[in-house]
Amino acid sequence: MTFSAVDHAMMARALRLAEQGLYTTTPNPRVGCVVVRDGEIVGEGWHVAAGTPHAEVHALRMAGDRARGATAYVTLEPCSHYGRTPPCAKGLIEAGVGRVVAAMQDPYHEVAGRGLGMLREAGIEVAAGLLEAEARRLNKGFLSRVERGRPWVTLKAAASLDGKTALLNGASQWITGPEARRDVHHLRARSCAILTGSGTVLADDPQLTVREVDTARQPWRVVVDSGLQTPAQARIYRDGRTILATAVADAAPHQPYRQQGVEVWALGDAQGQVDLARLLARLAQEGVGELMVEAGAGLNGAMLQAGLVDEIVLYLAPTLLGDAAQGLFGWPALTSLAEKRNVDVRDLRLVGQDVRLELMVSPR
Repeated sequence: MTFSAVDHAMMARALRLAEQGLYTTTPNPRVGCVVVRDGEIVGEGWHVAAGTPHAEVHALRMAGDRARGATAYVTLEPCSHYGRTPPCAKGLIEAGVGRVVAAMQDPYHEVAGRGLGMLREAGIEVAAGLLEAEARRLNKGFLSRVERGRPWVTLKAAASLDGKTALLNGASQWITGPEARRDVHHLRARSCAILTGSGTVLADDPQLTVREVDTARQPWRVVVDSGLQTPAQARIYRDGRTILATAVADAAPHQPYRQQGVEVWALGDAQGQVDLARLLARLAQEGVGELMVEAGAGLNGAMLQAGLVDEIVLYLAPTLLGDAAQGLFGWPALTSLAEKRNVDVRDLRLVGQDVRLELMVSPR
């Protein structure tokens, strides 16, 4: 399929619109739509939040009668089913658009090509695949949840130049500067949930909330605490939705947490640890698409060894903490370089005085 320069420009505009739902659309995908007639944008919109009108609805309302015969550029295949809102494919047909260009097909089982099929059957010209890589990147969490049955996992870590995250006594606040810490809040705001471990809760008593970015919602917090060592009065168990994943199956020790409003999930494995793969699968079932890990070396290493990390966002501060300080990943000693894990550098930039690295983790 050949796309024109105008097609590229309009789809790029639709993607920019979709990004405006970065912090709000969970668990729905971020979608933008632009309606163009005779080279002029006559309508545009984006999906703001689950349960509200989809991007196509906003764009068609703005376009009105000018949508007839126009081209609609949508960053995701228009839906074909009745959910909390009517099918957008039907709305495009009723509006009389002459052509629909989608960045990608929707893999969700209730759509999965049916929306594009409805449009074709109605005599509308349909094309797909324009700027698909960019559209997939924007909705990596939604796509991971639908296609793989687990969230997209971003592991965030901050360290000194010698790869240390805390002093031997546990002191870690603050290794990085204020600009890097503010950037972390942007990562939190776009995430559906934040995962941490019992060691971090015991050492830092964190809230793991979004505080430095305007947001209409807070991500859920998820604590991995195999032996129920964290106090039920910890700050992370107050306010908002918090899930405690444990290997303790007996319901009695769960009660102090449940009284705080915490959801307790017993997901133990044969070794008496939380089964991380089962935890991620259940989170996906609950609608979690993007999961951010903010944890210590133990849980970081366990997630990596289990092959459950997709990318690492690493902040390196221009400081040295020494050999005895705590490291980034709890990892068994390697006996051969062939056992090393490779990462691909996707982005490198300065944030204040700290180096920010986006690293894609190579599949095992």
